[in-house]
Amino acid sequence: MRDGSRARYRRILRFAARHLAVAWWFELVLPRLGLARMAARHRSARMQRVAEQFHALAVDLGGLMIKVGQFLSSRLDVLPPEITRELEGLQDEVPPVPFDQVRALAEAELGVPLERAFAEVDPTPLAAASLGQAHRARLTPAEAEEVGFADVVLKVQRPDIGVIVDVDLAALRRVSRWLSRVRVVSDHVDAPALVEEFAETSLDEIDYLKEAANAERFGADFVDDDRVAVPEIVWERTTRRVLTLADVTAIKINDVDALRAAGIDPKDAADAFAAVMFDQLFVHGFFHADPHPGNVFVTPVADSARGWRFTFIDFGMMGVVPDRLRAGLRRVLIAVAARDGKGMVASIAEIGALLPSADTAELERAMTKLFARFGGMGVSELAEVDPRELRDFAEEFGDVVRAMPFQLPENFLLIVRAISLTSGMCSSLDSDFNVWDAVEPYAAGLLRDERGNIVRDLASRVTSTAALVARMPQRVDEVLTRLEDGKLAVDTPRLERRVASLERAGRRVISAVVFAGLAIAGAVLRPVDDVFGTVLMALSAVPLGHALFAGWFARRAGR
Repeated sequence: MRDGSRARYRRILRFAARHLAVAWWFELVLPRLGLARMAARHRSARMQRVAEQFHALAVDLGGLMIKVGQFLSSRLDVLPPEITRELEGLQDEVPPVPFDQVRALAEAELGVPLERAFAEVDPTPLAAASLGQAHRARLTPAEAEEVGFADVVLKVQRPDIGVIVDVDLAALRRVSRWLSRVRVVSDHVDAPALVEEFAETSLDEIDYLKEAANAERFGADFVDDDRVAVPEIVWERTTRRVLTLADVTAIKINDVDALRAAGIDPKDAADAFAAVMFDQLFVHGFFHADPHPGNVFVTPVADSARGWRFTFIDFGMMGVVPDRLRAGLRRVLIAVAARDGKGMVASIAEIGALLPSADTAELERAMTKLFARFGGMGVSELAEVDPRELRDFAEEFGDVVRAMPFQLPENFLLIVRAISLTSGMCSSLDSDFNVWDAVEPYAAGLLRDERGNIVRDLASRVTSTAALVARMPQRVDEVLTRLEDGKLAVDTPRLERRVASLERAGRRVISAVVFAGLAIAGAVLRPVDDVFGTVLMALSAVPLGHALFAGWFARRAGR
């Protein structure tokens, strides 16, 4: 590893180690000492500082650090707004590469001077991204006649980006191994596997031949659909590090004023965009995983039924949904549309997001309560709900979710990103956008497509219900007999777990108080009686150990 690469690697690791240590202290140690309220007091400010410092690091280093920030900024579902707001503008702050370096790399890849490859190339970049940058250009008259268009976009990788990606991935792999040793993380996500999934996506992004093939595959999925278009590839001017494609620049999807000026209702665009993304995820199983505003245009067209269509660009980050996972996701969508809490939990388990050992009764009750109270509400309606009610429900629901053995399934990183970006995009186009209104008709279509499966499922349920009814008299008689004999016991595992948890917490608080008393007494007495003071301070380590690790040992024993 060269000196510059080694310094970059160490800088990433130092940043991660410092902030992981701070998180460990405030989120694990202090709560074990009975100081959870104090730890939570300045959590928002701490998160804001971490986001600001990572923002500065990412802009300075570039490379995959920008991509990491983009992934984090799209996780509106799990990360607080202090982090997502700070990181959402990262892509726009990437400094461009000087054109001389772009020219040198493009000519080396194409094997001819740029003046012979193109009639003209604009030296001012159209866009600068973390892995490459784009310039407007025009094909030579001969090539323009052959392909049928002259205006193109020339996309060229940043110099040495391959080396930078390798260094960043090595650092991320190291950090993931650290995280895998933290039980609260490892119980819910396989951090090394997650980094490998991110690595595969990142390596695909620096292979422009793969991106060009992705564009053609995506276009083939929508070849008979006038809602979607993709730019044509100029294969004669495309290599692994240089990509040339038709210039399809139009109205950015989030430019609400431009949409209205073109006679396009942003609300219609939001509904149509959600449907197009649903088709990618639930029908085709091949989806655009980076549908941010810079990668989706709204193009007015005269020969379209609605008068416009979506034009997608940048197919470096694409996701594939395996058939089995896609079937599970379809059932999740159907359960959401039906407000079916039990079906929702069963579908989540089916896609591998819950360990088979999970006791799902509590989660089913929480989901049912969630649908009953907030199902059907849009963002604007939720804003009118009493914040105290939302907070109380979030705390109750959060307790249930944290207790469940959730895990992030394989192939899920890009799915979560695509769904998060889609939701944010639709809400920015229409402040009254209601995801339920988008999901319900789509789920109804899925139900029609799967009606054969539904009939079989219904028959199975009828059979099981009939069997249950047949056994009911015998089971009622058994219960009454046990009640008469005084042998009926009521099992309340949730209450027992809560009581045991409170008892352990009480013992740890007492240990923390004893630790503080011994440590302070030892520090006060040491100047007067060095031996006795030192003994007291040494003894304080015993209750400290109990306060910190009693819960860990209890969980280990309960396995």
